[in-house]
Amino acid sequence: MSRKHPIISVTGSSGAGTTSVMRTFEQIFRREGVNAAYVEGDSFHRYDRAEMKAAMAEAHARADHTFSHFGPEANLFDQLEELFRTYGETGTGKIRKYLHDEVEAAPYDQEPGTFTPWESLPPDTDLLFYEGLHGALVTDTVDVAGHGDLRIGVVPVLNLEWIQKLHRDKVTRGYTAEAVTETILRRMPDYVNYMCPQFSHTDVNFQRVPIVDTSNPFIARTIPAADESMLIIRFRDPHGIDFPYLLAMLHDSFMSRPNTIVCPGGKMDLAMQLIFTPMIMRLMERSRAELAG
Repeated sequence: MSRKHPIISVTGSSGAGTTSVMRTFEQIFRREGVNAAYVEGDSFHRYDRAEMKAAMAEAHARADHTFSHFGPEANLFDQLEELFRTYGETGTGKIRKYLHDEVEAAPYDQEPGTFTPWESLPPDTDLLFYEGLHGALVTDTVDVAGHGDLRIGVVPVLNLEWIQKLHRDKVTRGYTAEAVTETILRRMPDYVNYMCPQFSHTDVNFQRVPIVDTSNPFIARTIPAADESMLIIRFRDPHGIDFPYLLAMLHDSFMSRPNTIVCPGGKMDLAMQLIFTPMIMRLMERSRAELAG
């Protein structure tokens, strides 16, 4: 954690909805005049698209059918922790971009699926905002979570997460349902060992639970809408959280446990605005006081 240079991380697996959460934070930063340095978790994968394809073929050749983007072999966990540590200490660090498609790649005159060169973060940012797979990671050798000031988990129930991934990868990436299903199965051991434990280190978790039948996600024709879901918001430390205010503002909500609010799924953006705006402003006030001192 850093009093001078705060770090906010949003963690969730592929298909969880972390990109939508990032847009909410962008709105808060813009409204409150916060200059954030953005870091995508994909930029800390070890391999570019072609290299990952080759590495997966090698893994299959040696009968390893669990090699995935969720695990340590395919990621630069140590460099991610180093970025968090360095930013917290100095307000800077080394990053690169992963170019997902032709639109992102065009300004760099590179092929999609490649990385840009490593470069320093822009100077004089107010905080670092990470969105990706491993923002609250803790292993025997790496403690990314320990450097974060506000850690947020985005964790739809598993069937909903699979539905979202299936629809995204088929529609936007052109994959077949069979290919996406194979990816889900291959990632399961790393999901259990490296994704799930992170949500015990997050400060706030958002879990969307459908109230329609998702019993077979592999044949679902549509993604359950926000209004067909309930949202579970769990606070790791409930001290200082104004629950009566949140319940009053989030109509039709209730508390299921002393640290947990349940509200309609369509209120996710509002809930994030209400919860995180004061948290961000406290981080900024603390940072400015430290820097001034």
